[in-house]
Amino acid sequence: MLTIFSTASAVGKTLISINMAAELARTEAQVCLVDLDLQFGDVCNYLQLKPEKTIADVQQAINVQGEDCPVEEFIQPYSYEETVFYVLPAPLKLEEAYNMSDKSIKTALRRLRSMFDFVIIDTTSMFSTLNLMLLDISTIVTFLGIVDFIPTIKNMKIGTDTLRSLNYDENKLRIVLNRSDAKTRIGMKDVERLLGTPFDFVLPNDFRAASKSIQTGVPLVLDDDGTELSQSLRELVYSYTNRAAAVDSGAKASQSGGGWFSRLFR
Repeated sequence: MLTIFSTASAVGKTLISINMAAELARTEAQVCLVDLDLQFGDVCNYLQLKPEKTIADVQQAINVQGEDCPVEEFIQPYSYEETVFYVLPAPLKLEEAYNMSDKSIKTALRRLRSMFDFVIIDTTSMFSTLNLMLLDISTIVTFLGIVDFIPTIKNMKIGTDTLRSLNYDENKLRIVLNRSDAKTRIGMKDVERLLGTPFDFVLPNDFRAASKSIQTGVPLVLDDDGTELSQSLRELVYSYTNRAAAVDSGAKASQSGGGWFSRLFR
């Protein structure tokens, strides 16, 4: 179970979740992508799917049938050429999102985990009771950030400190920087010094490729363009699954010095 989490919005969680699912499916794994951004989930929009059933329908079925509810009847396939993975969509209505229970979601995930090689979870950006439960039961948590504005970095700092306080095994948490070469005055090394750890993986910025992927509904890793971003997304998956050589996540942060950015948080 691979969960994508952040403490800031618009950092690319859904795009990365979709591409992780697509790449794992491309290598012939059985994959289900679960959209647990309950209020504003975008997985189906990105993939241009029109869901007939959602996780809200799963909860209703669990309430009637209990833990033996056939959750697989509520998932929807996404296919592109020879690659297929499955999606459990977020609720379609806001009131359904408010009425979701952590217990029923956990029951649904337990069922999916017994059926699939990988369950990918896209989340909302907050430390809610639901997200804390998801973090606990996940195999790997990808904590995603971007280096753009001071408030975003502040939230990243709060997020990493909170995750460390949960005392997870060090192999469970992966800190990933997205859009690494976007134009900004904030240096990555300054951010690493602030966080007290280097990023485990760094994804390049490619707005054009990401926009095209969303417009066409085709995950980057399934496109034939061979962009640096699509290759980096593949390498991110490989680094989690040992399906190829692991990627060097970069040099350790320097212990000396510190730029203007890091001094703001002393």
